Formats: sequence, C-alpha cells, structure tokens
Amino acid sequence: MNKRNDGAQPLCVEALFEPGHTAAWEILLSRFVYPWEALLHIRDAIQELGTELDEDEYEKRGADIWVHKTADIAPTAYIGSAVIIGAGTNVRHCAYIRGNALIGSNAVIGNSTEVKNSILFDRVQVPHFNYVGDSVLGFKSHMGAGVITSNVKSDRSLIKVAYGGSRIETGLKKFGAIVGDHVEIGCNAVLNPGTVIGAGSMVYPLSSVRGFVPAGSIYKRQGEVVGRE
Repeated sequence: MNKRNDGAQPLCVEALFEPGHTAAWEILLSRFVYPWEALLHIRDAIQELGTELDEDEYEKRGADIWVHKTADIAPTAYIGSAVIIGAGTNVRHCAYIRGNALIGSNAVIGNSTEVKNSILFDRVQVPHFNYVGDSVLGFKSHMGAGVITSNVKSDRSLIKVAYGGSRIETGLKKFGAIVGDHVEIGCNAVLNPGTVIGAGSMVYPLSSVRGFVPAGSIYKRQGEVVGRE
C-alpha cells in the first residue's frame, strides 16, 4: 500500500493524502504542491475524466454528469453540471450537488448537504446538513452534523493560509478547507476560509477552526491543540 510522504512539508498534497483513493489524483492533485491550487481546475478535470469513463459502469446524465450505476441517488437530490459520482456512493434526500464536484466511491452525501467545487475522496461522509464549498476532503474523512466550510472572507479579500507564524498567499477569493485523510470533525464545527487539517486529526464539536492543524492532533479550541495518543 502506498503511504503519505511524512517527510513532505505538512501543507503539501503528499503529506495530507495517501496517493490514490480519488480519480483526481493523477489528473489533478499530484500536479500541484498545495492542494488548494487544484480548486481552479476541478471543472476541467471532471470534463476530461468523464470522457474516459466506462459506459458500462457509468450512466451519463446530461452533458457533463457521470454517475456510477451502483450509486444510490435519492430522487429528491439535485445534481448540477460537471459532476462525477463514484461506485456505491449514497446521495440522500434533498442533497444539493451544485456542480464542479468530483465525488469518490462509497461516499455519503447526506440530507440537505450542499457540495460545490470540491473533491471528495473515497469513503468521505458528509451525512447531515453540511456545506462543502471550494474544499478537498481526504479519504475516510467525516463531518458531524452541521459542519460547514466557510469559503469566503467577510471582507471578500484573498485568502491566506496561516502556517508557522506566516501567511501563505493562495490568490483565491473562494477557498474553504483542506481536510486530510481520516479526519473526524465534530458536530456544528466551522472551518474558516483557508483552514488546513492534517491527516488523522480530530476537531471538537462547536469549534471555530482557523489556520493549520497538524496531523495526528486534537483541536479543542483556538490555541489549544494537543497530540492524539
């Protein structure tokens, strides 16, 4: 099994995610140093990938929507343009997939959850009243009920990632969160614009998260982050 490159800089693609577990890996994520650099290219990647999908496995719905034939899509769910939904994924009642969404296999998009311009790796769960915008969620990451990614600053300025006492320019006005593999986020937490959470971390319910959370950590509140035992 391929493993994350633990020697990579903690904000890099290789440090946050194990290779694979998403159709976006080769065509998109692996081409960038930082995962948020891929956000501007999701739509183009989906449209390119879609033309290569096996017609025996994927149903084409409209010009640029591809849904695996084993996916379970509620009749009340909305699916916008430029969307791929993988095998065995469950899209539940009143889910709102606005568009530019690359959703992996065996994932859950729950009731009244909204997803736009995002990559969800395999086995991601956003099952209850979540908002995922301009974000990347790693393999087997899970959001508790009501978790949202806030993807625009109140002053509409460009988003920077706070890391190591400095701020990294992203050049993006819309950027929610980067969530590494195996991250658990408690109910009603808010991930503020430009949040990056390292693999294997946990976030307490009702938290307001900003900046970088190291891998293998427990985020209790701003300024109180401890290692997981």
